[in-house]
Amino acid sequence: MNWLNELYKINKQEPDKEIERSLVNAIFRIYDRFPRIGLRERIGQQEMSLDIADAYIHGHNAMIEAGVGIGKSFAYLIPSLLTNQMSQKPVIIATSSIQLSEQIHKDLRIIGSRLGFSTVRSVVGKGMGQYACRSRAAEWINLDDANSSVSTLTQRILDYEIDERADIKAGVSDAEWSHVSVNDCKFERCHHKTACLFYDMRAKLNAKAHEIDFIIVNQDLLIRDLMKKKEGTKSIISEQPALIVIDEAHNLETKVRDARTLEFTYRGICRILDTTVQLLTKQSGDKSLFSQSKFIKNCAERIFKQVNADLLHHAKQDNDRIKVSEIKGIPLNQVLNDLKDLSLRLSILTSRHEREIDDAFEAINGLITLINVLSEIEDNYLLWASSPLRVTTISICPKDISQFLKYALFNGKVPVILTSATLCQGGDTLEEQYSYMTDSLGYKGDFLERQPSPFDYTNHAMMYISNKVPYYHHDQRENYLKAAYNEVVQLCNLTQGRTIVLFSAKEDMKYIHKKLISRANEYTWAVHVQKEGSSQDSVIAEFRKSKGVLLGTGVFWEGVNIEGSDLSQVIIFRLPFPVPSDPVYEYKSSVTENPFMEVFVPDMLLRLRQGTGRLIRSETDLGILSILDSRLSEAAKKSYREQVLDTLPFKKVTEDFAVLEKFVQNKRIQRTD
Repeated sequence: MNWLNELYKINKQEPDKEIERSLVNAIFRIYDRFPRIGLRERIGQQEMSLDIADAYIHGHNAMIEAGVGIGKSFAYLIPSLLTNQMSQKPVIIATSSIQLSEQIHKDLRIIGSRLGFSTVRSVVGKGMGQYACRSRAAEWINLDDANSSVSTLTQRILDYEIDERADIKAGVSDAEWSHVSVNDCKFERCHHKTACLFYDMRAKLNAKAHEIDFIIVNQDLLIRDLMKKKEGTKSIISEQPALIVIDEAHNLETKVRDARTLEFTYRGICRILDTTVQLLTKQSGDKSLFSQSKFIKNCAERIFKQVNADLLHHAKQDNDRIKVSEIKGIPLNQVLNDLKDLSLRLSILTSRHEREIDDAFEAINGLITLINVLSEIEDNYLLWASSPLRVTTISICPKDISQFLKYALFNGKVPVILTSATLCQGGDTLEEQYSYMTDSLGYKGDFLERQPSPFDYTNHAMMYISNKVPYYHHDQRENYLKAAYNEVVQLCNLTQGRTIVLFSAKEDMKYIHKKLISRANEYTWAVHVQKEGSSQDSVIAEFRKSKGVLLGTGVFWEGVNIEGSDLSQVIIFRLPFPVPSDPVYEYKSSVTENPFMEVFVPDMLLRLRQGTGRLIRSETDLGILSILDSRLSEAAKKSYREQVLDTLPFKKVTEDFAVLEKFVQNKRIQRTD
């Protein structure tokens, strides 16, 4: 292990050339050892590792697309391990999902142990909503019906059977989990902190540089930490990382918008005010704060009454985002002045409960921003209302997130690596290929050569574009769904199940699921549908066991990895164009010359590439990709058809079902059991 010992001796006082030479040599030696330690080097993997090492040495940001099958997690973990050993500073890896965070943590342990890194201190950070709160469970169990499902859940939490949502193998609804998940944590003041996984995780995230090696978090948590550092409040993640790697970076824009979106409910506002008044009166004893809080609550109640009327009039389903009409008859200026007074009082408050004061200060300032937006004093925010879980919610989000990332992330203080299998569009130069992501994120840095997938799509896969399904029109939705249903059944019969059907709209998925279930006697394969909640492990296991058909949306477009003949077909029900009336895309359209080609097509292509990437997951996989959207057919003559065909890796494309049948027969894409 001379190469590793050599790295231990390197420090920042040595010349960059010496550091670069040692780091590059170490990477070559690691890959030379791959066959002896039971690992297989993949095409492009070593080049990606060297590119990342170069970015670290020179302090540059880097964006790199790594196709499916490159083994990108090992490609960035190897230089990250070496970087950590050289700098004695932690490496932050941010992912787009909890499942991917856990997988990277597993990969880190595998590669670290095989390469001789004896002790790699690491932590997986998740959002507070993923953890069970024993304090809340204890409060709830005294109020709830002892026979209810929530009481059963709370008892299991209090009995230490459940520490986080993932411990519930059968899954749990969002509504039930919301009663017992961590929310407004008391941190040091909580009686349950010594046995709380959330408290332990947060302590490790904020450990000193020499006390932790790898911090693996979801992108949401990284962004929240960047926001806190920008605002000057107490940070969540260690202050001195050596390197930041953002995996599945195609999701970063959405994650930033979600993290910077402030959501308000009436009960939530009351809770913020109660906490603030409690903190302030403990020190000042000022009783006038109670009447001040009551006034703000009364105004908030009237605001939500007006917004609820908007929702009842315009929203067709719970997740619809609707515009908020002008708020009338409410003294918003007085509300704003009272909130500013509370903010000022919190800013000068001294107490040993510093974290709680910071949280209250942040929450009150969020309310100030909301009132500014409702008053039209602040016009740099998007504003909408929705009713998730049937709770009236007002949301605000900055219009432009690129400036935030430019100065909070891509500021040159720490090298940042952005990687994903889907970062690029068409274009002659790297700058053109990465341009949509660059513009969306405010990225500043190097563009690295794309590392294409090593899989043989030409011989192992075929794309089928249906020209039988009519164009989707809302007023003729039933005709569209009937035709699409017939295609789904015919295609699933062709592969004898073993199919994932990806939907853009939950309503479409529900329709197809209901119809398939009602006519289950007409086919031989089982039907599965995605479950509520973030983890889909159980339904994927059921699908693999039955070799049936799985209907999914949202999380199923990416992160699902099913190798072998258990999955032989992916059906794209409709091209995943964004909803034009969504406030984010409405805004992005307003600042471009050609919204359809500059916003909607690029966004659709990123998601389509993710969905189609579920099909071929190994060198030996065989399968078919079916797209049930006749807008992509040759006869439709849509301007984006060639762009789609050029972007996807499938070289064999047909609209003839007989040709597809012949391919399936010739490649023996059929069940063997």
